[in-house]
Amino acid sequence: MKKGVLLVNLGSPDSTKTKDVKKYLDEFLMDERVIDLPYLLRALLVKGIILNTRPKKSAKAYKKIWWPEGSPLIVLSKRLQTNLQKKVSLPVELAMRYGNPSIEHGLTQLNNQGVDEVLLLPLYPQFAMATTETIVVLAEKIKKEKFPTMKLEILPAFYNKKDYIKNLADSIQDSLQNFKSDYILFSYHGVPERHIRKSDVTKSHCQINNTCCVTPSEAHDFCYRHQCLETTKQVAEVLGLEEGKFSTSFQSRLGKDPWLQPYTDATIDGLAQKGIKKLAVVTPAFVSDCLETLEEIGMEAAESFKENGGEHFLSIPCLNDREDWVHTLTSWVQEFEKK
Repeated sequence: MKKGVLLVNLGSPDSTKTKDVKKYLDEFLMDERVIDLPYLLRALLVKGIILNTRPKKSAKAYKKIWWPEGSPLIVLSKRLQTNLQKKVSLPVELAMRYGNPSIEHGLTQLNNQGVDEVLLLPLYPQFAMATTETIVVLAEKIKKEKFPTMKLEILPAFYNKKDYIKNLADSIQDSLQNFKSDYILFSYHGVPERHIRKSDVTKSHCQINNTCCVTPSEAHDFCYRHQCLETTKQVAEVLGLEEGKFSTSFQSRLGKDPWLQPYTDATIDGLAQKGIKKLAVVTPAFVSDCLETLEEIGMEAAESFKENGGEHFLSIPCLNDREDWVHTLTSWVQEFEKK
């Protein structure tokens, strides 16, 4: 069998035009694993309300962070693909869960090269319904319909892999060489609390409290909250961070349902009000910088921090196409190749 690799990231609008942002948001928000309401309710919410107001606002946000080459997330993902391809002999393709290039396009490209065994590598360190799971479900569906003889191997969440943790810790340390922070905030993308409970394979362990995430359970294999907290814990241990000098929060909530807390925006404002003058924020739910890291954290959160009394704010870049991160991906691909 000939093997190949498909890297999959979140995706981006094709441009900053409102119509392209609307098209992207429609595909994204109509995913039943993102907004997990019955279809008619989801369509009413998304097509009847959100898509009539949000695209214009989101388009303005995308314009703030758009690069001459295009969407930062797409550009950075392509750089990662290119650099990984230089290191491995297997063909490496890139896809996005939403927008272009699509997962179907990526699998087609590999199939055209004679590949019949694919390492599907979701570029999300932590498992979540709205990230890893939706990628796997769609890829399996496309495989079954278009490439029935193709075999898919899924790379599991890598939030606790030692090489990834070291890459993340080193990236933070590098960024802090010229920035002596008073506090480090680990900000992860938020999800509704009900997603945590839906992903609980035991159907009883996840209580979203201070004990379930630190009590060993098979539920942790699919618990986004546990995996975020564990990422923070392991990186803090590697960096030797003092208790009380760092914490975890969750950003980008949507709607009025309860989402994972504490919320990043309130946490950042609170830290400034408590006298923290130099704040560094790292976003380990993302491996590529995007709207949520560049605009929401790098611009909006930075401004709010200073408005509330803070003085110096550092948004630490994602791993992007760092050489050590490419080296780690190379080792994972080579392990797959040897099987």
